[in-house]
Amino acid sequence: MASPKLTPLGIAVLELLHERPMHPYEMAQLMRERYVNMRVNVKAGSLYHTVERLHRHGFIEVVDTQRDGKRPERTVYGMTQTGLDEFNQRARELLGDLAEEFPAYLSGLAVIDELGRETSLIELGHRITRLRAAVAADEAVLLRLAEDGTPPVYWLDWKYKCDQRKFELEWTERLFGDLESGRVPFVDSGQPQLTLITKEDDDERKTS
Repeated sequence: MASPKLTPLGIAVLELLHERPMHPYEMAQLMRERYVNMRVNVKAGSLYHTVERLHRHGFIEVVDTQRDGKRPERTVYGMTQTGLDEFNQRARELLGDLAEEFPAYLSGLAVIDELGRETSLIELGHRITRLRAAVAADEAVLLRLAEDGTPPVYWLDWKYKCDQRKFELEWTERLFGDLESGRVPFVDSGQPQLTLITKEDDDERKTS
């Protein structure tokens, strides 16, 4: 039976186990510290489920158990050779292949004319405000990473996401200006009008 494809969270777990064996609680802590949630949906339940799944398929193995005082015993996992081989294969695909992605923003841009000028400008204004706040937060994180000596190769994913968000902000600000000034005109002058169909109209349509 073919091995299941590694999920983004599975990749993140194996990425940590490259450094050393660790238990899931330590994995969760490091993921928070390294902002892994920026690229992966990390929740406590899903993390433990992923660890169990990796173990079940032979990608990781139990290498130790630890007990800290009266706290529950913690299982420490290490990566197997099978896990390493699968990780390397999937990592090469993620880095080198082009994956078709479908950002929700593209669907929003496609319906601007249907929304109309006023509503579109309001919602784009909201997006710009949120993006500016996010970009400011990104810059604070990047500054902290640079100051604490974290090697840049460890936060390339974060840097990419920050640059992507900054580009989206600049692009959306230009779009807002183009729509507001009329450089990009709306075709639909207003909201679509609902046509009220009476019973008489419906009867006439059926007999025609």
